[in-house]
Amino acid sequence: MADDLLKLYQDVVLAHNRQPHNFVEVDPATHRGHGYNPLCGDRIELTLDVRDGVIATIGFQGESCAIATASASLLTTVLEGRSVDDALAVMDAFNRALDGDETAVVPETLQPLLAVRAFPSRLKCAGLPWASLSAALADDDAAASTEQGQGT
Repeated sequence: MADDLLKLYQDVVLAHNRQPHNFVEVDPATHRGHGYNPLCGDRIELTLDVRDGVIATIGFQGESCAIATASASLLTTVLEGRSVDDALAVMDAFNRALDGDETAVVPETLQPLLAVRAFPSRLKCAGLPWASLSAALADDDAAASTEQGQGT
């Protein structure tokens, strides 16, 4: 990985961990998604107010490592104001990019976070907020988990 990309990744993660965007519970919320990463104990709850197919407001709360917090902060920043269909497309592209798909096109704001691919043990931390989003948009009451078959 290029040193400049690693530096940008570190700067973005640290900035969003120190001052996360949209670190708030949306109330009233039309959708909620809970996520849990049993490997490091991260817990994220996303709350959304979806109106006419558009994410009017999105926020998150929880206790998580710097990478999961930064990922949730960036997720909320990028998706607020987008249609649910667009949000699902961004989520799919981001997840494919995390898995190493070089053809996946993700918004520029999210690209520094993809440097986490250099740290395979942290991929689940970056992916947890996105799993929570998937659960929220699917109206799935079970908590999303980074481990297959381990919803909480």
